[in-house]
Amino acid sequence: MTSTTQPRTVVRTTSPSDRQRWLTLALMMVGQFMALVDVTIVNVALPTMQSDLHASGAALQLVVSGYTISYAMLLITGARLGDMRGPKPLFQLGLLTFTTSSLICGISPNVGLLIAARFVQGAGAAAMVPQLFSVIQRQFTGPARLRALGLYTATLALGSAVGQVGGGLLVTSNVFGLTWRSVFLVNVPIGAVLAVLIPRYVTQTPDDVAASQRRLDLQGLAVVASSVLLIVLPLVLGHEEDWPAWTWVSLIVGVLGLVWFVRVERRVAARGGHPLLNLDVLQARGMPAALVALTVGMVGYGGFLFSLALHLQDGLGDSALRAGLTLLPAVGVFGLIGMYWRRLSDRWHHLLPVVGYAIALVGYLALADYLRADQAGVQLYLLIGVVGAGLGMAFSPILTLAMVHVQPHAAPDASGLLTTTMQLSQVVGVAVFGSLFLSVAGHHHAHASAHAVATTFAFVGVLTALGVAGALQLARVVQRARAAAPTATAS
Repeated sequence: MTSTTQPRTVVRTTSPSDRQRWLTLALMMVGQFMALVDVTIVNVALPTMQSDLHASGAALQLVVSGYTISYAMLLITGARLGDMRGPKPLFQLGLLTFTTSSLICGISPNVGLLIAARFVQGAGAAAMVPQLFSVIQRQFTGPARLRALGLYTATLALGSAVGQVGGGLLVTSNVFGLTWRSVFLVNVPIGAVLAVLIPRYVTQTPDDVAASQRRLDLQGLAVVASSVLLIVLPLVLGHEEDWPAWTWVSLIVGVLGLVWFVRVERRVAARGGHPLLNLDVLQARGMPAALVALTVGMVGYGGFLFSLALHLQDGLGDSALRAGLTLLPAVGVFGLIGMYWRRLSDRWHHLLPVVGYAIALVGYLALADYLRADQAGVQLYLLIGVVGAGLGMAFSPILTLAMVHVQPHAAPDASGLLTTTMQLSQVVGVAVFGSLFLSVAGHHHAHASAHAVATTFAFVGVLTALGVAGALQLARVVQRARAAAPTATAS
């Protein structure tokens, strides 16, 4: 027997007590909360970062999207490795990576190192985040699992809100003269405390380190990761480089790479292997419509947050804190509705994405009209809240309704596909709509930023109309499923 089996030794052979399970959940939830906050905490720090590091608009986009690219691309890989080695060691590795790269982000002397560290930081988050859900599934049952899932959902909802406001507070308070650097350095002491507590208090059951039949699909990971980079980079850099030939070549090769990825995954599955994404879940009725609706919504949302954060500070002259508070209605209402929509009667659930996207569409177009006049008042907060309410009404139900026809054994693959789609769509939103905003705002006239944000939101609104169409198709699928099985609930 080789030594490679020795790391699989069970750390704890008895089931953890109830107190230990909840302590494990609490500590891992803090790590996940940090990872979620870092998706949005950077937005309101962008103008000070740009001034201090003399960063271009494209570099700022990479600071935002670099984290999300690696986070999204490696989420499924992190889950697979957690299955193979147990959630505790993967969480510890992710925490160490995330904390160390946060420190590097905070002390970066130039934007190049900052971007590179953000990619590594996203990889650390991808190793941490999937392990929490795994622990809930393995260590909690019955009512306790429902409570744990409720806390998990609350963490997801609060992460974005705290990121926006917390980033503004840290930058504006300028503790120790750190300005934008504090949004990264705040992770270091928290990560250090977790690194001390987790080895001592986080439990691991025999099932956590049970041998997994799945193996890591390195070929699929390499193909899809390189393809996504080939698509995202020209979208981010193209407007500043005036779209040279290499950007178009990169886009074409990237798209062809995604086609090749599909072929690779199907070949791996045909050989009896374990593909990175089991594409058979796309055959489940409702899943394609859900992916279209989710993609459209998240592309628009990513562009919305990025463009509005820049306009509030560069265009309207708001402080980072005020900009964060201005964005709070969107992310706050988004999170609250995402937590409580299930309290509505089941018979309304399938209609929520349709109504939600329609509300968001009206909100985007109204914001475009309002901001075109280069003004800010109470109406701005109300309209931002309308957008957040609409998206909150759509996103969480879409994730649930998409699973209506997915078989139980395929649920992890479907969940991974939906999560990855959601994160990568935000990256595309920052790249596409961020480039649109920066291009229009680069015109030197008195209200360039106002014109840029209005133009951007008008196009986001048009895109959201496609989300309404996708949501309608999903609603029809769910309604037919309910008619065929009256006693089954759609969510």
